Amino acid sequence: MTAPIRLLIVDDHPVVRDGLRGMFTGDPGFEVVGEAADGSEALTLVATVRPDVVLMDLRMPGMDGVTAIGTLARSGSTARVLVLTTYDTDADVLPAIEAGATGYLLKDTPREDLVRAVRAAARGESVLAPSVAGRLMGRLRAPVEEPLSHRELEVLTLVARGASNKEAAARLFISEATVKTHLLHVYAKLGVNDRAAAVATAYDRGLLTPGGR
Repeated sequence: MTAPIRLLIVDDHPVVRDGLRGMFTGDPGFEVVGEAADGSEALTLVATVRPDVVLMDLRMPGMDGVTAIGTLARSGSTARVLVLTTYDTDADVLPAIEAGATGYLLKDTPREDLVRAVRAAARGESVLAPSVAGRLMGRLRAPVEEPLSHRELEVLTLVARGASNKEAAARLFISEATVKTHLLHVYAKLGVNDRAAAVATAYDRGLLTPGGR
């Protein structure tokens, strides 16, 4: 007979913890071995009750979920962390996955799907809510923006202030041909074709600011 999956529930709302405990306690395939109201308490419990899977909320008072996930990963804990939260923005999803979460689900996930996800997480399989998977795929498919070098940014800053290629060259003690080469690199990196578009795009991206860079 297979041993039940040992589960730790981490959420700052008692009602949520009660609901999850009731859901899994009624299934012989699971054993709820502890509950925590924040990340710090979760770390203490993981060390003592040694769960197979941690159901982790993200936004909690005290230590948040991402910090707890990262700490567990660095400690060498074998517990799999399955995020269960209300939020699916990039600011929530990406840090959690990067910190070491095995999966990421939303709190409106149907009971059957949540149970399957915990079983999958216990096997080390990644489980993502559809909206989260779509968001991550979008990020992977998006073109990677190559940053401007320090010299390229210097040239673009002078251009934004109205300097000609010759004036920029004199200010930076380089040749006019070198200024042109830097500008061509800037155009390629910003996806533009001329000086005006390069300046406008740089302002839009926050690379330049009025009165400075």
